[in-house]
This record gives sequence, C-alpha cells and structure tokens, in this order.
Amino acid sequence: MEIISGSAQKTLGIGKFISGKLKKGDIVCLFGDLGSGKTVLTKGICLGLGVDKDRVTSPTFVILRQYEGKLPIHHFDLYRLSSPEDILDLGYEEYFFDEGVSVIEWADKLGKLLPKEFLKIQLLVTGENRRKIKISAEGSRYRKLLEDIREDFVR
Repeated sequence: MEIISGSAQKTLGIGKFISGKLKKGDIVCLFGDLGSGKTVLTKGICLGLGVDKDRVTSPTFVILRQYEGKLPIHHFDLYRLSSPEDILDLGYEEYFFDEGVSVIEWADKLGKLLPKEFLKIQLLVTGENRRKIKISAEGSRYRKLLEDIREDFVR
C-alpha cells in the first residue's frame, strides 16, 4: 500500500489513522533516510494513542522513550546503533513482545534481530514536502492489520 503525503500535517494524520488499528503487542518498524518523516509519523501514532504529540521527540541519544497512552508505547530510535548487538543490553525483546506498542525508527539497524513479524513502513522523500509512505506486512498477524488499514483508509 502506498500513500503520498504532501505535508508534515498529513503524515501526522496518517500515523494517527494507523494507531487506531494497533493492538497490544504490535510492532511497527520504520525505514527511511534522515528527514523522511519517521518521527512525525511516530508522533501521529502516539497522538492517536492518547499521548500529546509535543511530548514525543526523537530518542536518538537515549535509544528508547516510553509513553503512557491507551496502550504503553515504546519508541525506539536506533540511528546511533553501530551494531545490532548494541541493543541487547536493553532487553529489547521484553518491550517488543509485551502489552504495549513498539515503534522502531531505523529498524534496518536491527539486522538479524529484526522481529519475524511486524508492520513495515518505508518513508521516501519525493519532494521538498512530499513523502511516499509504503506500508507492507511481515507475517500473518500484520497482513490482517494491513488489510484493515487498506480497507478503512480508502473509504
């Protein structure tokens, strides 16, 4: 599924829409270059789950920020990871597979530690304020989630 966003506000709205489909234990992996809108999309997801978007910042220097909303939100930013093993000390699996929603920026940095199943969102810069947002699914749980998103988004 591909969506074109022409503004940060629209990207925020897309994140908010997606959040309405998320359930406890869901993992959302974000892929994209610097400035592609990963944190803006994350703010939208958090907003939709009841967290003030202004509280949501890129956790680049601390790797993980947590927010309490309708569900706990674990916001990972792996930009500064030099190897996937650097995240092992965090006990990341406890976050990925608990009662909350995990949103992982720079998920490609996980390498072999990438979960087997997740909602995959790629953000591509296609113009000064334009982004192509490609949503796909890894695993049966997330194929159903993607189908729910697709079905309701086109309405």
